[in-house]
Amino acid sequence: MSEKLISIFTNETQHSMDVKQVLTKKLINLGYTVLNEFSKDAELVICVGGDGAFLETIHKCDFPNTPIVGINTGHLGFFQEVLPEDFDKFIREYESGKYTLQKLSTVECIVSTADGQKNVHTGLNEITITGRKSYSIHFDISIDGKPIENFSGDGILVATSAGSTAYNYSVGGSIVDPRLDLLQVTPIAPMNTTAYRSFTSSILLPSELTLGIVPESSENCIYITNDGIETGYCNVKEIEVRTSKRHVNLIRFNDYDFWNKVKDKFL
Repeated sequence: MSEKLISIFTNETQHSMDVKQVLTKKLINLGYTVLNEFSKDAELVICVGGDGAFLETIHKCDFPNTPIVGINTGHLGFFQEVLPEDFDKFIREYESGKYTLQKLSTVECIVSTADGQKNVHTGLNEITITGRKSYSIHFDISIDGKPIENFSGDGILVATSAGSTAYNYSVGGSIVDPRLDLLQVTPIAPMNTTAYRSFTSSILLPSELTLGIVPESSENCIYITNDGIETGYCNVKEIEVRTSKRHVNLIRFNDYDFWNKVKDKFL
């Protein structure tokens, strides 16, 4: 890792580009070399934008081990901690080491198709498994190989703790402190009638357990969406969802508090 090398990404809105320009000048004046692309030699990745831009940056950099910090020019800002007006404080605290690294877990799913192929998808927030638009889907669900239920509905969402406040929360899942290492399985529009019985609330799984999903019919198309990136499959044999070994190292400064953030954004 080379000293004084920083990669900066932005969502390319005019506001974010202006903020990036100001920050870049400050860093160059302090002797840093600033790149507009990811380098494994960088000591820090900076993302300017909202939480969506943060997720996009994580995927562009392929879930790097390099510490990352967010400059918030968006709305919620759960990942994006630093405000543009606090640049000087951010740089001062970064250079003096007044921060911690929050190790965020990720989730992955392995899709096995009838022709023997296996494809892996990784998400920082969540992975959703759904059928075609406006069509219900039917799964056999197991936990660590033990059958749990026959699910019917629009699909299921498997969120990390860090992703609990995103899509998971919108479909009725629980808010989870990101310091807890677990997976949350939340049904999306589940059916619960005399004909179909599905769980209607989230279940929480320890990080060492694996969720198994077998489609009722391999002829139906299934869509895997990881952090908003959708991939369609046909002839799916089975799907495994589990905690990934990959992590994201998010910089948190000493005055950060998750539950204050929840209170400010949701209450």
